[in-house]
Amino acid sequence: MSKVNHEDIRIGTLAGMDLGPDYLEQILPHGFESFELTCWAHIGAIDLAEYAMHALAVLGDKAIVSSIGVYGNPLQDAQTEKDWQTLIESVHLFGANVVCGFAGALEDRPVDQNMARFKEVFGRLAKIAEDNGVKIAFENCDMGGTWDRPKWNIAHSPRAWEMMFNEVPSEAIGLEWEPCHQMVSLVDPIRNLRKWVHRVYHLHGKDATINKDVIDEVGLRGGVDTVFHRTPGFGDTNWTDVISILRMAGFRGAIDIEGWHDPVYRAELEMTGQVYGLNYLKACRGGAYVANPTTK
Repeated sequence: MSKVNHEDIRIGTLAGMDLGPDYLEQILPHGFESFELTCWAHIGAIDLAEYAMHALAVLGDKAIVSSIGVYGNPLQDAQTEKDWQTLIESVHLFGANVVCGFAGALEDRPVDQNMARFKEVFGRLAKIAEDNGVKIAFENCDMGGTWDRPKWNIAHSPRAWEMMFNEVPSEAIGLEWEPCHQMVSLVDPIRNLRKWVHRVYHLHGKDATINKDVIDEVGLRGGVDTVFHRTPGFGDTNWTDVISILRMAGFRGAIDIEGWHDPVYRAELEMTGQVYGLNYLKACRGGAYVANPTTK
């Protein structure tokens, strides 16, 4: 993929498959360049082949499908585990090769005691991904869980990533990264990205605002919100730095905005915030592509 017209790093958004291709058709004119198409917990009744055909017809040459995903608990839910395999084997229908989702969790035990089950599930799925030329990208949301009592997803800590990649030493598995989830844990996202960029296969465009004054006054256990999830452009992260780190590492892929979290730009302002974030990220990417002058 060329840097001409910024095709090396596209800026897009998420779209639930349950919304149908008509949703893509409505928001495509705003200038989104890519879409992660998602399912919550299970694929359900969605016919992936039919959906892919209609979605690609809607997108035409204006945008691509960057990835598809299922966000359930594959370590406890047999259907979610099965749906992971289905998506890995079907992602080519969408012209993509990245499947995203939660790593899952056995919720009655600490993260480190999940590793045997993780190896059982994703050791098998990683082999299927390798055979199909597919990358698996783990979302980093903690889903309200902790190290001792994880919920839905053990892949919420860099310490867990180390363990996971040691258990399943396959380049087919990596990260669906965003600064927000690092910041919720008070991890420096820029330092984190520099270390892990070569295992980043997809990005969610989601930022955060850390209320340091609140943390200083009441701490993290005072029952008061200390970190807010934000649409890019409204949070604390300098996305110019994020994109520079990605490009310097040779990343090729997409940053797809994960909306529906911002405390201000939501409800009737949801798409207003997303389009602002889209244009902000395009500016951080360098603005409009300008060709160099030619010399004889």
